[in-house]
Amino acid sequence: MRIAFASDHAAVALKALLVAHAEALGHTVVDLGPDSEARVDYPDFGYKLARAIAAGEAERGVALCGSGIGISIAVNREPACRCALVGEPLSAMLARQHNDANVLAMGARLIGPDLAKACLEAFLATPFEGGRHQHRVDKLARKD
Repeated sequence: MRIAFASDHAAVALKALLVAHAEALGHTVVDLGPDSEARVDYPDFGYKLARAIAAGEAERGVALCGSGIGISIAVNREPACRCALVGEPLSAMLARQHNDANVLAMGARLIGPDLAKACLEAFLATPFEGGRHQHRVDKLARKD
């Protein structure tokens, strides 16, 4: 699977760890930055990730900032994205299974590396269940 990663300055270290973990799991990674801990604005990188998902440049995305909240809001402004902010693997699994989330958000200041890797694994391994959930997901793409 092709996965795009983006973060702000607070999550650069976690992003590097998760990029390496995704590659070790056999996935292709697109790192959209940033490359250093110099202060940046999370919306810029959230929008960059959202555009990559919308354009089909990646099947899934991982959005990281200090809390995960700001960057998830930015990603979710793109109608093609369904970004779920999670803090444990069950939520990551349910976001995929029931909501067909295509972007995972986590807060680098709130989650440890092992738990973040477990969330990523659950997110990448879980298929969308469809069925009774499909019409709800379809409603998420509508603006009315």
